[in-house]
Amino acid sequence: MRTRSVLALLAATALVAGCDPASPTDPGTPSSSTPTESASTAADPAAAQALGQATAALGNTSFKVTMTSGPGFKLTGQMDAPGGKASAEMKATGSNTEITVQTRLIGQDLYVQVPGVTKAGTWTRIDMSRLPEGANLGLKPGQIDPANTAQLLSSTTDVTQSSPREFKGTLDLTKASGLAGVDQLTIQKYGSTAQKVPFTAGLDEQGRLSALTIQLPAVNGQQVEPLEVLYTDYGVTVPELKPAAAEVVEAPADLYSTLGGK
Repeated sequence: MRTRSVLALLAATALVAGCDPASPTDPGTPSSSTPTESASTAADPAAAQALGQATAALGNTSFKVTMTSGPGFKLTGQMDAPGGKASAEMKATGSNTEITVQTRLIGQDLYVQVPGVTKAGTWTRIDMSRLPEGANLGLKPGQIDPANTAQLLSSTTDVTQSSPREFKGTLDLTKASGLAGVDQLTIQKYGSTAQKVPFTAGLDEQGRLSALTIQLPAVNGQQVEPLEVLYTDYGVTVPELKPAAAEVVEAPADLYSTLGGK
């Protein structure tokens, strides 16, 4: 029974960050989940170029990342884009259950530790070709950044600069894939609102991306917590992560089916 509950939470919460209808925002209490004002449709080419250059740097160095969406979703990790390796810890909390998933990515190989699925002292290898498009367990082959920020920001056409190191605009989530915490099924449920999702972004003193906040659309009339991403520790040394062959087992069929795969 525990295995079933863990898998259910993994499917319902870990892949759909901040969309737990059991934890709606109190409509009488102002909070950070109040939608931000949409960016002006008058695009600023210079602002778009500056923000694009900042996000492009994510593919040229190592860094740490922290993603949160209210109390129900948190991902922390360290990424080494040039070395093609990364590790992440994703914690998802449901109404009565909490799950923490450890993930390691080495090139095209993805290894996870899922409580109730992976035996102690081992890693479960995931075949991403068996999961639906957009599925993300915190990391995925071919995408070193869990937020896939570079692709996300390529979908915006209205970036403006509100201060020397702050930007805003809107994103088209229908043109993005691989955003940890938001699967394609959820994006489809957003309907047309998914095409104009407000965001803000900030740069550090060296002109590198330091923060990204995405105000996800309401679900069933309930406003959800924003998805907040912090980038820190550029140039950090990421250790060797590949598990020993004796520690690796293949993922069971029920894990794929629970996550909508085959």
